[in-house]
Amino acid sequence: MIPKLPLAHWINQFVNWLYNATGPFFEAIANVVKAIIEGIDQFVQWLPWWLVIVLFGVLAFRSGRWKLSIGTVVGLLFIYDLQLWRHMISTLVLVIVSSLLSLLIGLPLGIMTSKSERLHRIVTPLLDLMQTMPSFVYLVPVLMFFNIGVVPAIFATMVFAMPPSIRLTRLGILQVPKELVEASRSFGSTDWQLLRKVQLPLAMPTIKAGINQTIMLALSMVVIASMIGAGGLGADVMSALETVDVGKGFEAGISIVIIAIVLDRISQRLGNKRLSAKPKNKQAKRYENKKENPIIDNGYSYVK
Repeated sequence: MIPKLPLAHWINQFVNWLYNATGPFFEAIANVVKAIIEGIDQFVQWLPWWLVIVLFGVLAFRSGRWKLSIGTVVGLLFIYDLQLWRHMISTLVLVIVSSLLSLLIGLPLGIMTSKSERLHRIVTPLLDLMQTMPSFVYLVPVLMFFNIGVVPAIFATMVFAMPPSIRLTRLGILQVPKELVEASRSFGSTDWQLLRKVQLPLAMPTIKAGINQTIMLALSMVVIASMIGAGGLGADVMSALETVDVGKGFEAGISIVIIAIVLDRISQRLGNKRLSAKPKNKQAKRYENKKENPIIDNGYSYVK
């Protein structure tokens, strides 16, 4: 009979030690994040509902589709009609802030892992752990460090949604043809110029896919995060589960689906126009017309 390893006891001891050592630091972070979240939420709640709908309609139109713009306006009007507007705004703020924090860490980390194989070998097991760990498990440690409320929900969502942005940013940069990289280096470009003018533009479709996946994963945590006091539409779903109110649960659920579709379509399409735009730089136009420069592709001058 093999004796059971006291793994849970070891982990509890480690978390307790970590909490005692870093408790004031995390408390300060929690206060700052809470103030930012409450400020953004109050500001968006203060805006007239019709103005928010118009802004999203314009954003959808800028992403390139009339149909998407009309669908966005109709969908948000439907949520307003269901009297779920305030909860929808709270959910939207939670998703956007946690997605931005994920991207703020994930995109630079993805770039660094594409440059360093050693860092990639260190980060990969952590990403595997973050992606395979049941999402409910994230709630336990964040509750200990940040208590109940929207702050632990933000951090749990951030950890859950971050891996795609890291993996796909690295993948996109590694997929840039080596011929273009070597050509840009032969023209004397620095590492920063190579990254900014060659690798990132060419990797942008893959990076955008990572951004889209991060937003979708953040939205998928909305209901789970409501269990620790995140509020929003997730709280309506949890309330419907507790009272077996199918209609209320359906209203909150369809509202989450509408937000998911709007964010997914806008994040997929936004920026495509820029990638397909013709070059404004005269030198790039001249090289493109005469086809003298082999490192100009799709209208972009990658090295200046």
